Amino acid sequence: MTVSDLRAELGATTVPDFEMTLPPGWTRQAVDETTLDGMLGALRKRLMEAHKPQAYAELQPLVKQSFEAMRRQGAFAFFSPTEPDDSTVWLPASIIASERRAEAGQNLDDLARTLIREEGATPLAGDKRTLRFERERPVRVGSQTVISHSIIYLTPIPGTGRRRALQLVAGFGRVPEDASDDPFLMKTKYLFDSCVATLRWRAPQST
Repeated sequence: MTVSDLRAELGATTVPDFEMTLPPGWTRQAVDETTLDGMLGALRKRLMEAHKPQAYAELQPLVKQSFEAMRRQGAFAFFSPTEPDDSTVWLPASIIASERRAEAGQNLDDLARTLIREEGATPLAGDKRTLRFERERPVRVGSQTVISHSIIYLTPIPGTGRRRALQLVAGFGRVPEDASDDPFLMKTKYLFDSCVATLRWRAPQST
């Protein structure tokens, strides 16, 4: 048994560091109280300067609910547009990172087969290391209904014998009046596919 196998059997608690090429102006943030406080502070400042205190009162609980949902899903990081620059790609979207683990003594091969059979999962851009599938559902946002889209990507974490996987979920929406093959929607999907296709694991630092 190698050191990597032993670490996997003992249940390593952290996901190895990784990176990917993001849209201009997007950054990685942790799912923690510091990030939440920073986002709420920036949102409040922006809306108060725009003389829209009611908008802040409406959006604050939505942001908190979003964070709680990420925590429940086991998310440890997310990627979204944050940089106040003209080149930033501003989209009402994000990519959420979490981990999937197999049951003790098993690997994720059964899950992969289920996703292929039931969700229509396919290799991302022909790369069998990453499975990709989509989901969509109607959700209520205030008084409106939007179609919530999710693109789910699953790739094994190196050195874990396919017992652990990184899951990335790109989330965005469209109004029901827009067709599922709307050009902007298709470009959004291509953007996220292109980002995840650049995922690379960082070599662990020697101690």
